[in-house]
Amino acid sequence: MAFLRRLRAYFLAGLVVIAPIAITVWLAWWFVSLFDQWLKPFIPSDYNPDSYLPFSVPGVGLVVALIGITMIGALAANLVGRTILSFWERILNRMPVVRSIYKATKQIFQTAFSQSANNFQYVGLVEYPRRGVHVVVFVARELDSEEIGLLPNRKLYSCFMPTTPNPTSGFLFFLDHDEVRILDLTVEEGAKLVISAGLVTPKQIHEGHGLPGIDDEAAELIVKKHGTKPAKQTPTKGKPSRKTKA
Repeated sequence: MAFLRRLRAYFLAGLVVIAPIAITVWLAWWFVSLFDQWLKPFIPSDYNPDSYLPFSVPGVGLVVALIGITMIGALAANLVGRTILSFWERILNRMPVVRSIYKATKQIFQTAFSQSANNFQYVGLVEYPRRGVHVVVFVARELDSEEIGLLPNRKLYSCFMPTTPNPTSGFLFFLDHDEVRILDLTVEEGAKLVISAGLVTPKQIHEGHGLPGIDDEAAELIVKKHGTKPAKQTPTKGKPSRKTKA
C-alpha cells in the first residue's frame, strides 16, 4: 500500500509538471494553425513555402498577419490613413447593429492596449455579497457621483470585480471611498491572486487583510537591518481604515 501511495504521489507530481506545458504547447500550436488556415490560401504560390517544400511550414500565416497589422497601423498613423479610417467609421455608424458592436469592440481594445497610464490604479477589497465576505476589486479611477447621474459632490471609486479564474469577465461597481479597502498590492500581484483562486499570494502582502503576512525570511532581514523583529500583526476588528497604495 505504501508503494502504491508513492506511485500515486509521483504520478500527480508528474501531472502537475506536464499538464501546464502540454496545454501551453497545444494552445500555441492551435493559435498558429488558426492563422495558417485563414491566410495561407491568400498567399501567392511564389511566396508560399508550402508550394515548393515537401513539408508544410507552420507560422507563415501568423507572420503575414503580424506584417499586415503593422502596415495597417503605420498607415493609420498618417493623414491618409486617418482619412480612410474616418470614412470607414462613418459608414459603420450608419448601420444599426454593426455600429454598436464596432464601438464596443473598439473601446475595449483601446483600453486594453493603452500605452498611457495603467488602466487600473489600485487593488482593493470590498464586502460582497454580504458583510464579512471580501472580494478583490481593481480600482479604475476616482469620480464624482454626478458623472453617473447621481447627486453631485459624492466621491466614488469605479471598481471592477473580476471572476475566478477568468479575470477578463466580472462586474462593475461604483462605491464610496470608505467601502473600499485599498491593498498594498500592484495590479499584477492582484491579478495573480485572482487567477490562481487564492493559491498564489504575493509575499509582500501585509497581514491584516485576510492574506499571508511577513514570512520568517523577510522578518530575519528586517532584524539584521533594524536590530528588532517586527511584532506579528493581527487582523483589525470592525471596519478597517483605508490604506494608501505604497
